Amino acid sequence: MINNKPKIKIGIVAVSRDCFPEPLSVNRRKALVEAYTKKYGADDIYECPICIVESEIHMVQALEDIKKNGCNALCVYLGNFGPEISETLLAKHFDGPKMFCAAAEESGNSLMDGRGDAYCGMLNASYNLQLRNIKAYIPEYPVGDAEDCADMIHDFLPVAKAVYALNHLKIISFGPRPLNFLACNAPIKQLYNIGVEIEENSELDLFEAFNKHAGDARIPEVVADMEKELGKGNKKPEILAKLAQYELTLLDWVEAHKGYREFVAIAGKCWPAFQTQFGFVPCYVNSRLTGRGIPVSCEVDIYGCLSEFIGTVVSDDIVTLLDINNSVPKDMYNSEIKGKTNYTLTDTFMGFHCGNTCSKKLAFCEMKYQKIMARSLPIEVTNGTLEGDIAPGPITFYRLQSTADNILRAYIAQGEVLPVATRSFGSIGVFAIPEMGRFYRHWLIEKGFPHHGAVAFGHFGKALFEVFKYIGVDVSEIGYNQPAGVRYPTENPWG
Repeated sequence: MINNKPKIKIGIVAVSRDCFPEPLSVNRRKALVEAYTKKYGADDIYECPICIVESEIHMVQALEDIKKNGCNALCVYLGNFGPEISETLLAKHFDGPKMFCAAAEESGNSLMDGRGDAYCGMLNASYNLQLRNIKAYIPEYPVGDAEDCADMIHDFLPVAKAVYALNHLKIISFGPRPLNFLACNAPIKQLYNIGVEIEENSELDLFEAFNKHAGDARIPEVVADMEKELGKGNKKPEILAKLAQYELTLLDWVEAHKGYREFVAIAGKCWPAFQTQFGFVPCYVNSRLTGRGIPVSCEVDIYGCLSEFIGTVVSDDIVTLLDINNSVPKDMYNSEIKGKTNYTLTDTFMGFHCGNTCSKKLAFCEMKYQKIMARSLPIEVTNGTLEGDIAPGPITFYRLQSTADNILRAYIAQGEVLPVATRSFGSIGVFAIPEMGRFYRHWLIEKGFPHHGAVAFGHFGKALFEVFKYIGVDVSEIGYNQPAGVRYPTENPWG
């Protein structure tokens, strides 16, 4: 089984302008590494000791050293003003995510020979990065002492993981999209622009592979694992063997088709012919693979599984994909939410999917049938959903999307799942996001986003925003829930 998330090692390379004392950069680099190691450990960083970069020759030496020592991300540390050409050439020739930060002065008693002017140097560095069209992460305030810069590097870590992972990702899809699902339209040009590969397959190819796995000797072992996970929620034991057969089909497909890519995500098919031909719905299997770090989206949602994958890497945790689905009824709001929280009715909504959320993120779970599909099909071909209320706690609702006009857009909104019983079916929760009603109308609807949104379990807006910026989403196209009093461009001033 593949390891579907990267391990990042950030090479810290200090630079120095030759008219400044080199020991400034040497000592500050050592202090930075010591501060990072003390607070976060040494596993994520490597201190490049071979030289302080003052020239292009030093740049080549440092580049070779960090590559040899397994670094797949770079921190260019301005211990003093720094050589703008050599330091940006280092970033240019390093194949991986990179950041820049700079040293602050330590004391008012050392402003003669101890002044490094790195505050000034960061301006020159950023200008040269723009001249060379080099993408780099620059913290919100990129100048600080050793402890400050250690925190900056640690903040860069999830961004670096996501950027690196996207450049080594293959999305495997099984299509075409279901009828009336133009909302999951996916112009693939933007995938290539951000470094993602895609392999598009027919569901007939998948069906053939599934049939070839009939009688697979591994099926009983997978069934036993499913039974252990479901426990008392195993309400459809008769379907587990087929689900296990399907799970093995997907895992073997991934191994056979990932090619030169390290990481994978799957945009799967689940209806309308899937149920009648396969004899089940794949929701539970999707939840299990997503729980193991291989996101599987529903309804051939390519940018949905891309978004899930980004969240998996940034949060280092399980994510899910949900419909921004239905309103919270007023009577339910009044009895369960009003007066117990500060949320208004329009701050709340219900996030739902048929049964694709990992059991570890549900308050309880049961294997069920797909109620919506069973309205027009025999129940026995709709078995395979994992139903339960999503566990309460903080969440980030987000999505990266190439919309109908082939522009990369995104949204990020932090909120929570409320401890309110849903009284409904599927994998579902009562969500609350401040000013959600306005955000829903003036960003999600106005900018043409589909109904699917990815959910990370925790607050990860800061890192996601930096990831989207780094991979090339224009900041004007990254939306978030504006606080009360801050008007959206399309919002009627008179309400």
